[in-house]
Amino acid sequence: MSLDQKIAEVLSLLDRVQKDYAPAVFASSFGAEDMVLTHLIAEHYPAIKIFTLDTGRLPEETYKLMQEVSDRYGIRVRAYFPESDAVEAYIARHGPNGFYDSVDLRKTCCHIRKVEPLKRALHGKRAWITGLRSDQAPTRKDLAKSEFDAGNGLQKFNPLLDWSLSDVWAFIRQFDVPYNDLHDKGYSSIGCAPCTRAITPGEDVRAGRWWWEDPEIKECGLHPAKGIKGTKGHYRSTIPIGDDPVIAGQNGHREEHPQGLESREPEWRSEKIAEVE
Repeated sequence: MSLDQKIAEVLSLLDRVQKDYAPAVFASSFGAEDMVLTHLIAEHYPAIKIFTLDTGRLPEETYKLMQEVSDRYGIRVRAYFPESDAVEAYIARHGPNGFYDSVDLRKTCCHIRKVEPLKRALHGKRAWITGLRSDQAPTRKDLAKSEFDAGNGLQKFNPLLDWSLSDVWAFIRQFDVPYNDLHDKGYSSIGCAPCTRAITPGEDVRAGRWWWEDPEIKECGLHPAKGIKGTKGHYRSTIPIGDDPVIAGQNGHREEHPQGLESREPEWRSEKIAEVE
């Protein structure tokens, strides 16, 4: 299927979402896939509102792109922030970088900074849209373009599910879409700064996310995995935060934190690589 045909399919799906599932929202983390959808929604579907989850630990390059989107498309992307009391309690008990110490603590941090704000962003909505692609990770191979999100109680659409990485960057080049500068520095998947690194040639596109963990379970809780060993929908173990338990993740321990990976810039640039969330 040509890129033009894939674009037409996405437009048809977005048209259906705007007409039949209002109010609907698009969750953007400002990765390359999200910029494809941002461009299409901003240009053609004003009734679909765009939001982002500002965890408080995003890279500066992501904030720069947020402003570029506002300037280019004349829209304001609404930001949802974590509850300050939960963040303060987590840091008081586990330190600012406690997420390196176990998978449970990492998923607890993700729950506070991403999952809980997402629930607020989706409250009262009939559908939400993501930039997920099926070949991004083992945890995303069984997704559908349209599926009911039981955890959040609304329909979920993944319009780019069958797009390749080459399709994404061909679209960005063809329509001169702004993108995150970190992609030019070898970052394939862009999330929070301390949990994201550049990748090297031959590594999986999600290798730079939570690189100290098993790749089979690397999700933050926004998109619960299907059919992957060790994952059963939402993670349910608990880690105490202050006086209260918070839903977290599977048990596990980190490897030693590789030195210097955050600032390393690979020499390759034959094809930009991008992935979101």
